[in-house]
Amino acid sequence: MGSDILSGLRPALVMTLFFVLLLCGVYPLAVMGIGKVAFPVQANGSLIVDRGVVTGSTLIGQSFTTARYFNSRPSAAGKGYDASASSGLNLGPTSKVLADRIKGDIALRRSQGLTGPVPADLVTASASGLDPDISPAAALFQVPRVATARHLPVAAVRSLVERSIETPLLPFAGDPHVNVLLLNRRLDGTRPGR
Repeated sequence: MGSDILSGLRPALVMTLFFVLLLCGVYPLAVMGIGKVAFPVQANGSLIVDRGVVTGSTLIGQSFTTARYFNSRPSAAGKGYDASASSGLNLGPTSKVLADRIKGDIALRRSQGLTGPVPADLVTASASGLDPDISPAAALFQVPRVATARHLPVAAVRSLVERSIETPLLPFAGDPHVNVLLLNRRLDGTRPGR
């Protein structure tokens, strides 16, 4: 009787150990290795490195608050773009806190000299609070402020935004968007008179 239990237990333990090694060791390492070879930038976090120093990632939003740069969406992550505190606010459309925050964000845009309807993504945070992208309308809305602050022609800044619009691979898989970090990096490469 005792040998029957041991003879049945041995294959179960061997198979468990085999699958633990396969699925918790070999498979993840193989997938990671293939990813690093096939997609090296994406597999390492889509980091942007300047002179050996990581300055950001195209996947995580950053706070740009000066008039010289295009602003990102407001962040709901901690004290602003804190990846360790990523979460939404869960405030509903009837929330006074949300309404007051949106009124404050609209007032900020107006104080920057921007007129017309304010695009929703400039006054509402994304679900994660770390969204690196804004809509083309939100980027174009900021063109006059950025052009004035940088002493650039409005048409040149508008053209830069239009060239920075990314479209989804499949039309039903998302909306056109502008990565704020990449747009601001392109903007830094633009000089007055160009």
